[in-house]
Amino acid sequence: MKIKSHFTFNKQQRSGILLLLLLIVSLLCVYWFVDFSEEDTFDTSSAEIVSMQNELDSLRLVEAENRKPKKYPFNPNFITDYKGYVLGMSNDEIDRLLQYRKEGKWINSAADFKRVTGVSDSLLNELRPYFKFPDWVTNPNPKNDFKDYKSEKGFAEKPFAQKIDLNKATEEQLQQVSGIGEALSQRIVSYREKLGGFSNDLELNSVYGLNPEVVQRTLNLFTVKTPRKITKINVNKASASDIATIPGISFEMAKKIWEYRRLREKITNIQELDKIEGMTERKLQLIQLYLSVE
Repeated sequence: MKIKSHFTFNKQQRSGILLLLLLIVSLLCVYWFVDFSEEDTFDTSSAEIVSMQNELDSLRLVEAENRKPKKYPFNPNFITDYKGYVLGMSNDEIDRLLQYRKEGKWINSAADFKRVTGVSDSLLNELRPYFKFPDWVTNPNPKNDFKDYKSEKGFAEKPFAQKIDLNKATEEQLQQVSGIGEALSQRIVSYREKLGGFSNDLELNSVYGLNPEVVQRTLNLFTVKTPRKITKINVNKASASDIATIPGISFEMAKKIWEYRRLREKITNIQELDKIEGMTERKLQLIQLYLSVE
């Protein structure tokens, strides 16, 4: 039996094999000697690209600045270790301040702060705009505006025993006060019912439309004799939503109080909150009815 060799080709087959070899060799030459790399047509140095990159860098800087802790006015006498660290003070500077306060001494000016702590002029210039000292330091001889106003207007305040209980006063009784008409008397009673009764005379200031003069005239005749019981909120554990439940306090102000406490780790005295932007003396007095530091 004869087996035909696999390597025996006719003329047509040999031509095909030769053509295939030539094609393979040609492709190899093209692969090795032709540069297929594409030229980078994206010009990063063009004015448009540079402008866009600068804008992106600016946005990154703004975002980084926004993420930094916000600074609020503060009394340098109550700087804690954490607060001092955030402000850029060294451990020695913080220790000198804390030791000075332990001795019962007070810092009453930026010059005192530098003398006690030994901070650099550059850091002092950065912190100085945020220093907030009590009124008795910045205004040692304040005028007793309320007393003057009272004497000028001739207010005749009744003794406590003769005053009407503000939690039991009727609309008609409230209208006896100059400046309170039907609308305002209804508003006072409605607000009282919303609270479940006034807990303190200060809450009368939260009634919309009552200016301080009318409030004072009202309190010359009325006062809270059966106060509503208040369960105080621990400001060091409360959330912004908890603080916002205080009547007369907006969520924005509640958030500022929460951020202020978080930045300082702990509030030791409610009076510290007077450093918060937008905090008035009347609001602080109202807050003290509802917040504690325990």
